[in-house]
Amino acid sequence: MIIENLYKGFEVELFTGSLNSHIGVSDEIEKTFFNFVKEPDKRNVEYITTPEKDYKVIFNQLLTPRKNLRKWLMKRDLTIIPSSTLCFTHNSRFQRSDIDNIYHQFIQDNYGISIATSSVHINIGIDNLDQLFAAIRLVRCEAALYLSISASSPFLNNQITNNHSQRWIQFPKTPNAVPFFINHEGYIKWIKTNIANGNMQNIRHFWSSIRPNGPERPLILDRLELRVCDFVSDINLLMGITALLELRILNLFENIKTLDPINASIFSLDELSQICDQNEIKAAKNSLNAELINWTDGKKIICSEWIEKLLADVSLTAEKLNMKHLLKPIYRVLEEGNQSMKWIKQYEKGLSIGEIMKVAIYDMAKSDEESI
Repeated sequence: MIIENLYKGFEVELFTGSLNSHIGVSDEIEKTFFNFVKEPDKRNVEYITTPEKDYKVIFNQLLTPRKNLRKWLMKRDLTIIPSSTLCFTHNSRFQRSDIDNIYHQFIQDNYGISIATSSVHINIGIDNLDQLFAAIRLVRCEAALYLSISASSPFLNNQITNNHSQRWIQFPKTPNAVPFFINHEGYIKWIKTNIANGNMQNIRHFWSSIRPNGPERPLILDRLELRVCDFVSDINLLMGITALLELRILNLFENIKTLDPINASIFSLDELSQICDQNEIKAAKNSLNAELINWTDGKKIICSEWIEKLLADVSLTAEKLNMKHLLKPIYRVLEEGNQSMKWIKQYEKGLSIGEIMKVAIYDMAKSDEESI
């Protein structure tokens, strides 16, 4: 079997503001930049990249929009805030970006500012529907690992929380219970049922750690969308997370019988749904230090150890595709801690949240400017 890279695309959400407050200007940003769109709360905005296989091209796709945005923001004494939650003291009132949008009205009425978070959604192109749903099953079983690597939201409203990903704790997963989809037909039926009974307002109102995506959902699908990750300011780390995800999927395609949870787990699919949901919450609370349940055999395993095992499992494929260098930032996270863990340490040493975030904003801007 010839192994080739898959297409990757990203939806990246960003918070805008000053060095000590969240300030929403998404309406002006959307009018100024063709590749930025508004989010329901105007304090954050999203840009979208086109599908590419080459990681060098992807790096520039991820970097250029936010460099351009930062230059525009600087003229207004504003910047990008590299947190996945509203970390500064803020007004708890929902700040609508589009008053006339009926769907935004529904979100405001039902969820309020719990949805005011920033994240990165990683899309992996998979045309074969059987492979797509097998990949969704596997990645859902391991979504907690990707969340733990990316965790960057320990603060909320100028307070430290007890969570490494406050974003994933507060974000309203919808519908509450999501099954493991056996095939495309089952997914279509489930979507239509949940829209009909009001659990979902529309096809977009499916907010889970992972979901199928495509040009005409639920009928035409061509990619897996991993939605669990916090915002990742370090683009090299984001590419590392993406590379690990891609390599894991490629391994699955070569080893369907031993890696598809339908075949490889001691649990029923209903049991797996509960285990995966529990693992995600545990990872949101303690990230790399979380004690998780392995989906294959039910044994408990520390998240960081599971990630090390996953890196070992994909190493041969990484070598074949000359991708081992892309994984280095993940090893660094395992050694030094993720962004949340670093910020928590700084807070425990006596720095204020304002001081921590001011340095983080400066470091992100400096890194972006020095990147080519």
